[in-house]
Amino acid sequence: MTKTQSRADTPARSGQERPEAVVIFAPLPVLTVTVEDRSGEADIHVHAGGQGVWQSRMVSSLGVPVVLCAALGGETGDVLNHLLPIEDVTARIVPVSARNGSYVHDRRTGTREVVAESPGSPLDRHELDSLYELTLTEGLEHGWVLLSGPQEDDVLPADLYRRLATDLGANGCKVAADLSGERLQAVLSGNPSLIKVSHEELLDDGQAKSDDAEDLVKAMRAMREECAGTIVVSRSGAAPALALLDGSAAKADVVEIEMPKLEPADPAGAGDSMTAGMVAALAGGRSIEVALQIGAACGALNVVRHGLGTGGARAVETLAERVELRPWK
Repeated sequence: MTKTQSRADTPARSGQERPEAVVIFAPLPVLTVTVEDRSGEADIHVHAGGQGVWQSRMVSSLGVPVVLCAALGGETGDVLNHLLPIEDVTARIVPVSARNGSYVHDRRTGTREVVAESPGSPLDRHELDSLYELTLTEGLEHGWVLLSGPQEDDVLPADLYRRLATDLGANGCKVAADLSGERLQAVLSGNPSLIKVSHEELLDDGQAKSDDAEDLVKAMRAMREECAGTIVVSRSGAAPALALLDGSAAKADVVEIEMPKLEPADPAGAGDSMTAGMVAALAGGRSIEVALQIGAACGALNVVRHGLGTGGARAVETLAERVELRPWK
C-alpha cells in the first residue's frame, strides 16, 4: 500500500456527490472557556466542546453534513444551546434536568492550565430513553453513527452504548466508536464497523501490557474476536498508529499508519479528529485505506492548531498524500 495517489480520492474532491449525513452521539456536551494570549492581552474564547462536538466540527469541515444528538440542561446547557449552531451541523437536542459540564483553561503560557472544572450531572431514565430514541431514529434514517463519550464516567450507563450499537447494527446502520473501558466493551457486542482507541486507554484498561506494537496488536486481535470490524489504535509521540483491517477490506492484516511530521501547537484532540476524518471518508464512499490516510491527516492537522476538531478540507487533502500505510511486520 502506498501514499494517496490523487487529490481526487479524498472527501473534498471537486464535483463529488454530497454524502449522507453522519449522526454523532454526543450525550452531554461541555461549555469550554479558554484564555489565550493576544499581544500581552487576555483573549477569552467561549465554545461548545466535548468529544462529539469536536468530532462534528471536523466531519463537517470535510464537506460531510452532521446530525448531532445531544442532551442540554441547566445554565450551562442554556449557553450551549446558543453556541451549538455550527455550519453543516444540525443539532437534535433532548432538554434535560441534568446540568452540562464546563471548564476554564488558561493557555497563555503555551500549555493548558486548568483554572476550574465543573462536571455534568447524570441523566435520569426518562432522559436516557429520549436520547436513545433520538439517536436510533436519526441513525436508521442516515446510515452512519459515530458514538462518542461524555467527559464524565457517571452521567450515563455503558449499557446505553451496547443497546445503541446492537440495535443500529442489527438494522443495517454502520456504527463507529471512539471509546474506552466499559463503554468500549459494551459497543463491541454490537459488531461495530470501526473502533478507534488510544494505546494509553488500552494500557489503562489492562487490555495491553505495554505500548510495544506486538502487545497492542494482541489486544486488537482480542477485540476482533469480540466482533468488531476495523480497529485503529492511535499512539503518542513518533510511533505510527496501528490498524487491524477488516479481513475483506485489504491485502494486509495489520498496517502501520505513518503520519506527517509536524511540530505540535496543542496535541489535545488529535485522536478525536483522526476518528472524525475516518468516519467522514467512509461515509463519503472512500475505501478503508483512504479513510485511514484521511484520518491520520486530520489528527496531524489538529495538532498544529489551537482549536480542537478544526481543520480545512484542502489542508487535510494535502497532508493525506503524505500519509504512508505499510504492512506491520
